[in-house]
Amino acid sequence: MTSENIKKNKSIGVEFGIGALAAVGAGIFTNPIDVIKVRLQLQGELEARGTYKKIYKNTFHAGYIIAVNEGLAGLQSGIVSALAFQVVLNGIRLGSYNFAKNYGLTLNDDGQTNVIKTILISGIAGCVGAVAGSPFYLVKTQIQSQSAAEMLAVGYQHGHASEWAAFKSLWKEAGFAGLYRRWYANVPRLFFGSATQLTTFSVVGDWLKPFSIFDDRPLFLTFCSAVIGGSSVALTIQPFDVVCTRLYNQASDASGRGLLYNNFSDAFIKIFKTEGITGLYKGTVPTWIRIAPHTVLCLCFYDELEILYFQLIKK
Repeated sequence: MTSENIKKNKSIGVEFGIGALAAVGAGIFTNPIDVIKVRLQLQGELEARGTYKKIYKNTFHAGYIIAVNEGLAGLQSGIVSALAFQVVLNGIRLGSYNFAKNYGLTLNDDGQTNVIKTILISGIAGCVGAVAGSPFYLVKTQIQSQSAAEMLAVGYQHGHASEWAAFKSLWKEAGFAGLYRRWYANVPRLFFGSATQLTTFSVVGDWLKPFSIFDDRPLFLTFCSAVIGGSSVALTIQPFDVVCTRLYNQASDASGRGLLYNNFSDAFIKIFKTEGITGLYKGTVPTWIRIAPHTVLCLCFYDELEILYFQLIKK
């Protein structure tokens, strides 16, 4: 059986598994920069530019401060929830994208990427993954925002003793409603992020494939396409990413209603009015530093895991 036939015979469950494993591998390496990104996005929340003291001056200073005061545990805070979210999100997102691609659903009659179909399939898959994995993202964000010392605190400090304690607290407060509090926050971010990332990755791959340098070097082709696909996401999703972080991390009243923001549009408007356009682009550098390598690692790991799967099936 050829690799192409094996691809077409892969079940959606196999695609989910490969996508999930690839994302977990990438997430282990990129979680520290995610912690830095969250801290920078929460710094000066709803305060005008220049009116607050910057605890974290920039990406590298933030990494240094966290490492010195909180150690490796601080830089890897929320890792379990972060990886669980990757399993759900990229199991669904990458699984759906590759399943659709194998059956030609994202391709035109010439076998090239159909941009509109790829945007819709990858974007919708991203939205489904965002909603399904929302409890993990909620806990990840709240844990990553917590600092070891009050002087380093930015944003609301939930005071969870651990990730498991966070899940128990949310469940005790409101059951499933507590776990899925503000489930909508990640939907715009992952529709645009997933659509941009995977569509750009596919189109760039089509452009680069004819060059002889990529002959018999499929992993190199994936690497180059993923670098461009991952880099293109940072500016696209940044405002949505900031709003998402703020919504998930804000404090709630007894009924579960946010104390700062009512919904996505309310958060967007309040941030823009008080912090300006720069407020919506806080943490852009760590977003790029995180998402470009994460995309490269995730898609390259996917290719390698797929090769391993082919070898196991052929035996």
